[in-house]
Amino acid sequence: MLGVEDLSISFGGLAALSGLGFEVRDREIFALIGPNGAGKSTVFNVITGLYRPSRGRVTLEGGDLLALAPHQIARRGVARTFQNTEVFRHLTALDNVLIGRHTHLRAGVIRSALWLPGVGREEARARESAHALLARLGLEDVAGVEAGGLPLGAQKRLEIARALASEPRLLLLDEPAGGLNPTETQTLMAVIRRLRDESGLTIVVVEHDMELVMGISDRVAVLDHGRKIAEGRPGEIATDAAAVEAYLGSEDDA
Repeated sequence: MLGVEDLSISFGGLAALSGLGFEVRDREIFALIGPNGAGKSTVFNVITGLYRPSRGRVTLEGGDLLALAPHQIARRGVARTFQNTEVFRHLTALDNVLIGRHTHLRAGVIRSALWLPGVGREEARARESAHALLARLGLEDVAGVEAGGLPLGAQKRLEIARALASEPRLLLLDEPAGGLNPTETQTLMAVIRRLRDESGLTIVVVEHDMELVMGISDRVAVLDHGRKIAEGRPGEIATDAAAVEAYLGSEDDA
């Protein structure tokens, strides 16, 4: 589904990614982990077209993504959430999801303003789809509530619902458990598993919460200073010396 090959990018002479490569299979939950500054979010920014690498290749089902603008990448079936929750705080939960639906709306600004034939039907279908997504994420009761007034766990799920509104094939989740309590994390884990199992989504997760990573991932890649230092199944990574040292440091460091 997703191929990353020899990816490199620098900022001010500092290498954020250096020769990074990995593959994500169809319908897989793949985790990218590593200490702060390892380059995990940079990978997402390259995949979604926000950053242009100095070297490397990124493909979705064999098609080159690096030649595309961010909105074209979204139309190809890539959606993401952000490390810092980016809901539209003064809009309702429903309107947040409707914004995520914009890539599939055909009416355009002029037709909508003039209320030309078909606009009403399209809006009704979009609202029906948005309500269904909110229900799927356990947010049906807050459809009319301003997003900024929702608890953090609900905001995280709302951001996922907005990403799903674009009907992606590949979903990138950037620290979805950040700031959540254990109960909220368990709810989120169930949501992510269900998205893969019921919708056939391929999901890449950047996360520091090891309970979530080990509980939902099929495979895990460990980054450190922009390089991949380990890759394998969760149980293999948990006992990998290089991965453990990257997180906890060596005895000499201690």
